[in-house]
Amino acid sequence: MKKIHVRYGVLLLLMLLAAASRLIPHPANFAPIGAMALFGGAYFTRKWFAFLLPIVAMWMSDLYINNVIYGEYFDSFVWFYDGAWWTYGAMLLIAVAGMLIIRKVSPVRILAASLCASFLFFMISNFGVWVSSGMYPLTRAGLDACYIAAIPFFKNSLSADLVYSTALFGCFELSLRFYPALRLQEA
Repeated sequence: MKKIHVRYGVLLLLMLLAAASRLIPHPANFAPIGAMALFGGAYFTRKWFAFLLPIVAMWMSDLYINNVIYGEYFDSFVWFYDGAWWTYGAMLLIAVAGMLIIRKVSPVRILAASLCASFLFFMISNFGVWVSSGMYPLTRAGLDACYIAAIPFFKNSLSADLVYSTALFGCFELSLRFYPALRLQEA
């Protein structure tokens, strides 16, 4: 029982450090949230943590970003921005991808899951922009224009998913080598 608590503590610490990095200056869409969802999906035995933690981390950082950093642009306190549900939905699907693709942690599986996470986030979040922002007509041409406009941001999402996944998975796997108590007991 004690080993599980230590393991969860280390996993949570790594995720909190990654989430905190969202609050430091970074290029647009270079964020740890996709990697956090993959990481949680791969390691948490209580799968609801894999869904809850990235969403809560993103929402809390969104509150700060929208109301402190960009607060002057809004008339009132922003609890959720337009399209937030699409973004959070993408995070939930990325956690599922982590559960399915990274059943056994390996560099190839982490790479495949990171690519999948970037693609899922791009497709779902930009669909949400198209549907909810009013920036594009709700036509096929409008959807195409939305996706085309988002292509420059895709490389940052892809880079972030690869960098943060490498950091999160690498740190935890390295920790497992030095602290065997973090390992789950085989049944």
